[in-house]
Parts: sequence; structure tokens; C-alpha cells
Amino acid sequence: MNAFLMSSFILVPLAGVALTLLCRTTRQVLAVLIAVSVVDAALSLVLVGAAGGGNTLDAAGGLLRADAFSAWHIVILSLAVFLPSTLYAFAYFEGGKSIDLAYAKRFGGLWLGSYAAMSAAMLTGNIGVMWVSLEASTLFTAFLIYRKENPASLEAMWKYIIMCSVGVALAFIGTLLIAAAGQQAGLKGGDSLSLQHLYAIRGALKPNLALTAFVFILIGYGTKAGLAPMHNWLPDAHSQAPGPVSAMFSGFLLNAALYCILRFLPLVSGGNAGGTAGVGVAASGTIVSGALAGNAVAVGAFSKGQLLLLAIAMLSIVLSAIFIFFQRDAKRMLAYCSVEHMGIIAFAYALGPIGALAGLFHTLNHSLAKTAGFFSAGSLGKKLGTNKLPEFAGAWSKHRLYAGGFAASLAALIGIVPFSIFMSEFMLARAAVDARQFIPLAIFLVGTSLVFLIMSRHAIATLWKRGSEGTGKPLSAEMHPAGGRPRKVEALVIMLPLAALVLFGLWMPPTVGDFMRRAAEALWSLK
Repeated sequence: MNAFLMSSFILVPLAGVALTLLCRTTRQVLAVLIAVSVVDAALSLVLVGAAGGGNTLDAAGGLLRADAFSAWHIVILSLAVFLPSTLYAFAYFEGGKSIDLAYAKRFGGLWLGSYAAMSAAMLTGNIGVMWVSLEASTLFTAFLIYRKENPASLEAMWKYIIMCSVGVALAFIGTLLIAAAGQQAGLKGGDSLSLQHLYAIRGALKPNLALTAFVFILIGYGTKAGLAPMHNWLPDAHSQAPGPVSAMFSGFLLNAALYCILRFLPLVSGGNAGGTAGVGVAASGTIVSGALAGNAVAVGAFSKGQLLLLAIAMLSIVLSAIFIFFQRDAKRMLAYCSVEHMGIIAFAYALGPIGALAGLFHTLNHSLAKTAGFFSAGSLGKKLGTNKLPEFAGAWSKHRLYAGGFAASLAALIGIVPFSIFMSEFMLARAAVDARQFIPLAIFLVGTSLVFLIMSRHAIATLWKRGSEGTGKPLSAEMHPAGGRPRKVEALVIMLPLAALVLFGLWMPPTVGDFMRRAAEALWSLK
């Protein structure tokens, strides 16, 4: 049963790819994509029920493995990103009217293939399979960037392929080194690629070899996660890709790469591993600060691996704030905002178990906010014929859904109350204080404050500043039906994530809070 459930996240999308090849119209292709995304969303909820309570699912000798940490990321991928992005793709391609059948089949195959690859990376306990899956996701997602009518997208695609392939190659070296460290510690054959076996003998790993492996893994997978200074591919890819692809990139592709880094972090975290998170969720559903029962973490005892991740996180926050300051393109600004938020998530996990809940909660919040942001920016940019931020000024007067969604997304991303990103950043700040990491906390506060000032200005301008209707030619044939009115599905995928952010900002459902706690324990329990 476990094997069937976990393999379904790979087999169902692959079956969808086969169905798209049999389709005779573009609308049929998009219908298949929606059907597959609905099935995968339902499967993610089943996985939460099976593994979200603290159980570990294992099959095929560890090739398939899921715990609460895996389930948390799978449900974000399936329910918060992939399903809304697929629905948005239906509107983006006007129900299939604006694309030909050949492009629809290519898009469908790559779209479903990328989902299968990312799912495989998170549903395996084998670091070799994890590497292969993430490399496969690079190949699938790269060709989603390219659009025939946009030469700049070809350059962005090749930049993505080259940089991420180099990064994944470095991660491969790190994978080999950690396997070698496992063999030197007594593991035999394929056991040296098993996370479960590596966790069991982590105390016997040679520290220098394990740390060297982690450096390669951090730089390698960090390239694909969009962490600075390896983030150069990200603004081009996000800005040139079609709207649904940009949302999927920012909403989850980066998370998948960071997930791979985090699976190796406990191996080099010394005394900080094996505890539980230092930020608890009360039974009432209110997020509170305090130690969980059984927490035995030595506050302040940071390993070299954690310090490396912390340094990369701080650099990501600082550089993204600087680049955001100079951006005049909406999608590029959102891309650099992704660098900032991946840095924030990395900061939380670098604190060790005490910051794990903040990292998990911020992962969810960022995915919700960024999908709504890219949906809104993509639609507004299509309507105005440009993604230039000065042309977004005053868009509220004519395009209320898109302008309102864009402004609300920016408000959520900069942590304005009542959006839940404020709560996850507050949890992170409390965790940093408890861990006595005051200098990184100061850098985090300064960087996020600068971004707050810049992005709030753009949000206000979009709503109230008098501006032009755009200098470009509106691409109504590609985006909107006759009359230019938004499709209902657009309103759905823009407003629901924003509503969820408000809900989680005001009230944390006890089941979600308990799920997060279990996920934090799964990462650091080394089981």
C-alpha cells in the first residue's frame, strides 16, 4: 500500500503525459492537466493522513520513503502550487485557443514531467535517486521557459540549463563524498546512499569529509534553490517564462532544491540534531514561543554546516534587497523577492531545530503569496502589454482583480498584518533571539525592512497613483476572452491563496499546527 501511494505521485503524471499524446485538441490537453493535478492534490491529502502523524512510510528498500517533512512539502507542491498553476494555465492559454496542438502537447508533457520529478526527489530515502530526480526536473522545467515568439526566453532557458547543470554536477560530487564518508564509517554497498543508514551512523562520519560533502551539496543544490550568489539564472527565467511556469518556479521548484539541502543538514549539525523544534503550536491553534516537550537542544551550539547555511542565507537576504531596489520590471522584482524569501527560509533552518517550525510555516506562506503574485502580475502585464512597474501605476482603476491581487501579494510578501508571512517572520525572529543569533537577526531585520519600503511603494502606486494604461500592445488574444473580462478561474486562483494567507495569519488550525510540529521532528529526529 505504501509503495502504491508513493509511486502514484510519479505514475499518475506519467500516465497523464501518455494521455496528452492521444489528445486531438488543445482543450483536451489542458483538461488532462487539470484532471491529473486534481488527482495529485487528492493523493497529497492521503499522504498527509498516512505520514503526517509522525509515521514513516518505506518501500522498495528505501527507494521510496516519506515522513511528515516529505508530506508537508508534497502537499504544498500539489495543493498550493501545482493545482492552482494548472488552473491558471487554462486561463492563460484561453482554454487552448491561443496555442497550437503541438505546443500544448509539449507543454503538457514537460509540465507533468516536472511535477513527477520534483515529487520523486521528495519521496525517496536514497540520495542517488534524489540527485537524479532533481536533475530530471532541471531538464523538464528548462524547456517550459522557452516561447517561440520571445527570443529573450531562449537566452533565459540556456542560462538556466547551464547554471543549474553545473550546480547539480557539484551536488553530485557532494553526494559521492557523503556516500564515501558512509562507507568509511562502515556502511556497505547501497546502504551508503540511504539517508536512514547515514542518519544512524552520522556520529561515525569523518567530520572534514562530511563537511566538504555538504559544501558541494549546499553550493550545488543552492544554485537551483536560488540562493545567493548562485541565483543569477533566476530573474531571467522567472521574467521570461509564461505566467504559470513562473508561479511554479517560485512557488515550489526552489523549495524542492532547498529540501534536498535540508535532508543533508542533520548529518553535519553535531549536537543540534536529534531534538525537536523550539517553537511550539498550542492546542488552541495559536502560534506561541517556547520549548516543546522533550527539547534537549543546546542553544548556541552551532555546527560548521549550520554556519555555512547561515552565511548563504544572510547573503541572499542582503543581495536581494539591493537588487529589488533597482528593479523596474514586476516579474524580475518578484524573482529577486524569491531570493530573499529562500534566504529567510534557509536562515530559519540554519538555526537548527529551534527554527524549524518558522522555516516550515514560511515555506507554505511564501508559496501561497508568490503564486498569487505571479498570477496577478502575469495577467496585469498581459493586459497592459508590459511588465514595467511604472506602467502598473493606477492599474486599480481599470483592472481591479489583477491590480488588487498584485498589491495584496506584495503586502503579504513584505509581512503586513494580517497576512501570515508576518507570523512566520515573527516566529523566526523569536527563534533567533532564543538562539542568541543577534547579528544575523539584525541583518534579517534591516534587509526585510528595506524590501518593505520598496515593495510597499509599488503596491501603493498600483492601487492609487495615477498612471498610463501601458505603453505596450495588450495581448488580449493570448490571455483574455472577448471583452477583456477576467475568467472566473483567474479570480479563484488569485483570491484563494490570499484568503489562506489571511486565515493562517489570524488563526492556525490545530491540525495544521500539529502537522508542522511533526514535520519539524521528522527532519531532526534522524529516523
